[in-house]
Amino acid sequence: MFNKLEEIALEERGKAEQYTHTINVCTAAGCASSQSDAVKEALENEVRNHGVEKWCRVRGTGCMGLCAAGPLVAVEPEKPDEVLYQYVKVEDAGDIVASLEDKPVERLRCSTDIPFFTRQKKIALENSGYIDPESIEEYIARDGYSALMKAITEMAPSDVIDEIVASGLRGRGGGGYPTGLKWTTVAKSDGDTKYIICNADEGDPGAFMDRSVLESDPHRVLEGMAIAGYAVGASQGYVYVRGEYPLAVARLKTAIRQARRANMLGSGIGGTLFNFHIDIRLGAGAFVCGEETALIASIEGKRGQPRPRPPYPAEFGLWGKPTLINNVETLSSIAPIIRNGGDWYAQIGTATSKGTKVFALAGSINNTGLIEVPMGTTINDIIYEIGGGVSGGGQCKAIQTGGPSGGCIPADYFDTPVDYESLAKLGSIMGSGGMIVMDESSSMVDVARFFMEFCMTESCGRCVPCRVGTVHMYNILDKFSHHEATPRDLVLLEKLCDMVRNTSLCGLGQTAPNPVLSTLRYFRNEYVEHMVTETNGSGPVTKQMEVAQ
Repeated sequence: MFNKLEEIALEERGKAEQYTHTINVCTAAGCASSQSDAVKEALENEVRNHGVEKWCRVRGTGCMGLCAAGPLVAVEPEKPDEVLYQYVKVEDAGDIVASLEDKPVERLRCSTDIPFFTRQKKIALENSGYIDPESIEEYIARDGYSALMKAITEMAPSDVIDEIVASGLRGRGGGGYPTGLKWTTVAKSDGDTKYIICNADEGDPGAFMDRSVLESDPHRVLEGMAIAGYAVGASQGYVYVRGEYPLAVARLKTAIRQARRANMLGSGIGGTLFNFHIDIRLGAGAFVCGEETALIASIEGKRGQPRPRPPYPAEFGLWGKPTLINNVETLSSIAPIIRNGGDWYAQIGTATSKGTKVFALAGSINNTGLIEVPMGTTINDIIYEIGGGVSGGGQCKAIQTGGPSGGCIPADYFDTPVDYESLAKLGSIMGSGGMIVMDESSSMVDVARFFMEFCMTESCGRCVPCRVGTVHMYNILDKFSHHEATPRDLVLLEKLCDMVRNTSLCGLGQTAPNPVLSTLRYFRNEYVEHMVTETNGSGPVTKQMEVAQ
């Protein structure tokens, strides 16, 4: 089967060499919202009008990263003379095609020699923006499915797990649990039937990492799932993806069909005895279904609510069988690790946080978009170098990492390296990779209220601490926002945070207080400033200083 993959790769590379010019258009959701599909059609029409279709091709690709400048168009990608165009409109298509044998269109040009591009190291995103996500041939031409074939023909399942352990890869879905340890647990669990689940239920406000990967490189996720299935002894996998991602779902369905036809999924993969099937399950957008046991319940057709643990899904998961659950980015890192070895991956990052991490930059930042950087890159470098600083030339007040489960980190701590332990010490988490930048105009009380409202709305209601506690916390925060809170409300808010965090059933409730606690820790003065002045009968009296102590 290796020979077959090589034949497909050589044929696809041969096709590419027939064209002296290639024009890539980002057709992922970010650029598509700016009419990139119309830009692609206009470029195709101009290629025909100029009579150059025999040596120039136009193709849609996945995310190129710099969403702030979309639609993005790349001419001669991966060549020394590559040109990237930004803010491209339909009426620019003629000038771009006419420039192929002339000078680039300078008014549209976006420099690729800037930190946003040069400071990144792409592993999970290495194909994003460079291949047609609906072409398995283009994926194979970039070593796609070679890791799967290497695993099932040259390695024992235990050897595959050993490489994942050696890599130091930790789960990119939020908790940072060692991936190799999770795989080992599932592999050792008793049972002839086991399952692999890809958790693509990305629900954090401002997060779009998993969506972009599925839209840009769906075969990479399928290959990672198949390798995981071989390693732990599973023959069935499910991708649990939210229904609000129609483009990701469509491209994922296409990729599954293509992989089945190419014998990279299904029965007897690559002419071996290994069988692995993948199906899609759509979620209705419940944030709580990002929690493992709630996700499992949803796939089983039940209401998406968590259950107490233990037993953990690795031993008692989908339909009571051992189940391995990894998120999109984790599975996207598997194939490169198997191709290059665990030691190669372990050389990247920090001592305890290996490899790279994909972040979605959003909020008050110039270069909004998708980036992938080595673990240990400082917040300063991400915000001011890669991100291009705060939009409008203002100052960054804080960043929110980890979504509703994370916390707010003030500018005084931006020298902190981004890794699991460092962010935890600051009262936040890495989460799945959302990073929202806030400038000086942001009220941290309002930020805490926003995330609490989200958690309150998304609570499944199964346990009282989360169902009732988040409502009370939101009501108190609302009083602060309207300058109606008293010092007693501040004391009660902190007690509620402690109660909800320590008594809730699942991660939603246990982490819901994090944005409140982190803003109280670093921006307590803003809460004090939002308090109402009390009276003692002789006139107004303030307890702000007492509370601030």
